[in-house]
Amino acid sequence: MTGTEEGLVARVALTWLAEPGTWSVHRLVDQLGPVAALDLLLDGGAPDRTLRSAVAARSAAGEARAVAERALARTERLGARVVTPDDDEWPARVADLRGLLLSGADRRVDLETAPPLCFWARGAWPLGEALARSVAVVGARAATPYGTHVATELGYGLADRDWTVVSGGAFGIDSAAHRGALTAGGLTVAVLACGLDRPYPMGNAALFDRIAETGLLVSEWMPGAEPLRPRFLIRNRVIAAATAGTVLVEAAARSGATQTLNRAIGVGRPAMVVPGPVTSAMSVGAHEVLREQPGARLVTGTAHVLEEVGRIGYDLAPPARAPEHPRDQLDDEASQVLEALHRRKATGLERVAARAGVDLRTAMRKLSMLEELAMVVRRDDGYALAPPPEREAGGGKTPTRVGPTPPAAPPS
Repeated sequence: MTGTEEGLVARVALTWLAEPGTWSVHRLVDQLGPVAALDLLLDGGAPDRTLRSAVAARSAAGEARAVAERALARTERLGARVVTPDDDEWPARVADLRGLLLSGADRRVDLETAPPLCFWARGAWPLGEALARSVAVVGARAATPYGTHVATELGYGLADRDWTVVSGGAFGIDSAAHRGALTAGGLTVAVLACGLDRPYPMGNAALFDRIAETGLLVSEWMPGAEPLRPRFLIRNRVIAAATAGTVLVEAAARSGATQTLNRAIGVGRPAMVVPGPVTSAMSVGAHEVLREQPGARLVTGTAHVLEEVGRIGYDLAPPARAPEHPRDQLDDEASQVLEALHRRKATGLERVAARAGVDLRTAMRKLSMLEELAMVVRRDDGYALAPPPEREAGGGKTPTRVGPTPPAAPPS
């Protein structure tokens, strides 16, 4: 066995002996390398009692290197591969987990947030390339129709702009984001909390197959690993760190999706929240993030997301504007003159000037301009507002009144 192969086996064995994210294991690998770190743990030299107990419990179930070799053989049969930091396709962003700080952390899943030792990947895309321009879209499993619609639109819009859509493959928001990206013919990555051969939930098995065909399925757990509850929170740190930013679409008061967003904030990534109805229980967690996290930004669509994660000064969202009206192009005096007129009866010139608060010369000039713009009509006894033009409605319906067509250019 070559040194590279021995190191690969050691990394896989270490992920089996201790759950991914375990800091003491990560530090040993940094200091000694994966092979020496594995030897030390198997000899009972773990630096803390918790890790020694975990290694002893796992070792009682099998020999670590033999388990790793079987896992590698199973990986090959699945048509998958193991990616390590020594490979060109390793996603560089996950190294930022070294600096992840979570305020008030007291649970193991909030403390053990070290970078991954390796990934299992299924799909043709190089992992690092797929994640280089990526955005995470996460949220509630029990999503509302509103949340599903928004997540689908975001997935489609991001993929259509050549951004990879990353999520966890769960029901609800995750599935909607993945499907939106697939519909756009774009790239999507599902980061799983179990072995690649045990996709969870099973109801999304067909979706996972579609993702593997055109994108990637990714996991830190070897084939056969079960989707245990803590693993979803362990997995979430990878979604947050491997992407350029995270969007939270819907989340209840206690939601793992909000923890993904908190991890994104912890590693310095843009954290974005889609607002929802204040009457919806599925929006409580999202709104609390907006209230409590100064770094979280409210977004309402793809343009806002790209403004947060895209190039500075280039991917700017267009400002929200109401539809333009011909009156918007008028100066103050013309607007005053227009307001002085009636639609049903004509008003004499002197009366118009008095009501508008302008002199006769100005009133005449502005009325002439407004007449050219088809906003005013001249009658024998004065001036009146022009009636809105009618357009024919289909199907024999009553003609619908609409506003006048804006001029090609503002009047001089």
